[in-house]
Amino acid sequence: MAKKTAATEQSLTKKVWNLATILSSQGVGFTDYITQLTYLLFLKMDNENVEIFGEESAIPDGYRWNDLTELDGLDLIDHYEKTLKLLSQEDNLIGTIYTKAQNKIEKPVYLKKVITLIDEENWLSMDGDVKGAIYESILEKNGQDKKSGAGQYFTPRPLINTMVEVTRPQIGETVCDPACGTGGFLLTAYDYMKEQSQDKEKRAFLRDKALHGNDNTPLVVTLASMNLYLHGIGTERSPIECCDSLEREPDTLVDVVLANPPFGNRPAGSTDIAAMRTDLYVSTSNNQLNFMQQIMLMLKNGGRAAVVLPDNVLFEGGAGETIRKKLLTEFNLHTILRLPTGIFYANGVKANVLFFSKGNKTNETWYYDYRTNVKHTLATNPMRRQHLDDFIKCYNAENINSRIETYSKENPSGRWRKYTSAELLGRDKTSLDITWIKTGEETVDMSLAELLSQIEEKSSNISRAVTSLKEIIGKIEE
Repeated sequence: MAKKTAATEQSLTKKVWNLATILSSQGVGFTDYITQLTYLLFLKMDNENVEIFGEESAIPDGYRWNDLTELDGLDLIDHYEKTLKLLSQEDNLIGTIYTKAQNKIEKPVYLKKVITLIDEENWLSMDGDVKGAIYESILEKNGQDKKSGAGQYFTPRPLINTMVEVTRPQIGETVCDPACGTGGFLLTAYDYMKEQSQDKEKRAFLRDKALHGNDNTPLVVTLASMNLYLHGIGTERSPIECCDSLEREPDTLVDVVLANPPFGNRPAGSTDIAAMRTDLYVSTSNNQLNFMQQIMLMLKNGGRAAVVLPDNVLFEGGAGETIRKKLLTEFNLHTILRLPTGIFYANGVKANVLFFSKGNKTNETWYYDYRTNVKHTLATNPMRRQHLDDFIKCYNAENINSRIETYSKENPSGRWRKYTSAELLGRDKTSLDITWIKTGEETVDMSLAELLSQIEEKSSNISRAVTSLKEIIGKIEE
């Protein structure tokens, strides 16, 4: 049975992606295609709910799946656009799925192809994990497409899984991602918590009330809402809200925050956060520092966070120094995981994961340097879950007070090292940007296939260089 499920996932994902390639040649971008697929898929599932399970339709009469399948040509385009406009004005889950929905497939023949593709499957009869996995794989494939720019919404799944595993959200707790992208952190936290209890009330709370996410991009809100919905989360009201988290004070405090806020500056024309907020610790235009403050403010006393942040948060002066001092003196910044480049879809990103809790000051901060002498590439050596096994072991989530350093004078290349808060507070600008392993001190592990690939690449480069040199020598001799 397991093999049949896997084959269904693979074949259907391939079918969906093949159509994406066809539409791409007609000017419909991958991200636009995935969005239209989402709009239509929701209509199809509503129809299945009626025809297979005898439920009442959540879609207004005249704008349902069968109303579209009966149409062709410009009539199809016209009615589809009316449907999107109407549903974007609905409340609850429907309004969230269709947030600012617009048609991006202008040619009727290609819209009909997408409808036919969706109509060939009974989506609701698939197990939630199966249809959710299909959708997740489509989202991830879209993120890998450099032209779409969708990679900015993706955090590597092995990193998400690791952050959730060591943060250990518990069923009954609330979990928030204030910059949720397509919902990867929330979904992973859900999967982690649902195995903890079979109690109906606890599982209902987990499904409908435990998770909260915000994003300020309508298209991403649509994708995230659908992603969670296909996994059985937020079936009446989506846990995702289309808003800029930074524009307002947290209205509800949460137990756990898991996040990878957007890097870089706030987009031109965005609201001036400093002018709107009086609760922030310090005024700054730095996007990451503002998200950091927001996360610190939204935690309950005793709450904990795991946040991916770029290097500048560790060393930038001014507001950055103020926030770091606050982290060390009013929060317990107990762990920093230094990440290598080559794991994000954006090239050259240098980032860290900061793990901290609210309610106690920092006594010591433990660093795991998974950057120095570590090489990953998305194509030949992507980061996998097992690459972070040693970090998880060192983290010792069951009892972080009994951690043991792997760094010592005898082993200066040990990756796990602690610093006291006094040492960190005494550093220039309270910089948390620390490296102790010498570059080149350790060898980089590579598989035989990766080594052969490197050799072939270098051999090819040498061959081209020799050919060019011969051509130059030949011309000179002439």
